[in-house]
Amino acid sequence: MPENQNTKRQGSERYLGMLMIGIGLIMFAAIAGIVLINQGSTASTPQVGGLVPASVNFAAPELELKDLDGNPVALSDYRGKVVLINNWATWCPPCREEMPVLDAYHADHVDENFSIIAVDAGEPGADVRTYAASMELSFPVWLDPDMEAIRVFRNNGLPSSYVVNKDGMVVLAWNGAITREMLEKYVTPLLEN
Repeated sequence: MPENQNTKRQGSERYLGMLMIGIGLIMFAAIAGIVLINQGSTASTPQVGGLVPASVNFAAPELELKDLDGNPVALSDYRGKVVLINNWATWCPPCREEMPVLDAYHADHVDENFSIIAVDAGEPGADVRTYAASMELSFPVWLDPDMEAIRVFRNNGLPSSYVVNKDGMVVLAWNGAITREMLEKYVTPLLEN
């Protein structure tokens, strides 16, 4: 009997050892799979410091609003220029973060038939004027008390930006804050055409 018990114990130990090796191999395969998946997604994602714009192709909507001085303004007045329309609000942290980036880019490219139009989403004009003055923005800021720009671009998120080419077609759309790297990579080539 002792030999039979010894054989059973050896069989149990062998089974337990094989089970531990099997579990170890499964864990190794799972970790390796996760690493490979992460490496694959990183390699295929463009690294431009943030979100990549969607390529779109539709006619710029009719948009008629008022500037900070109460003067009527229209997107159609900018036909023949590349225009970045930025829907934003003073209470929106990512909007506030991107304003200096947008202003610097605008200042560097305004002589290239380019403009940025910041369209405030529904705030009182006095608040927007105060903020724009404090930031010393070099581009036009429009008031949109009824949030018409959000409706015509069919996007409730802030910030959101759209690039209209010289022919009046919307060609790029962003949801989220824009970096200088993104502007250089995606908008600057449009200025060169």
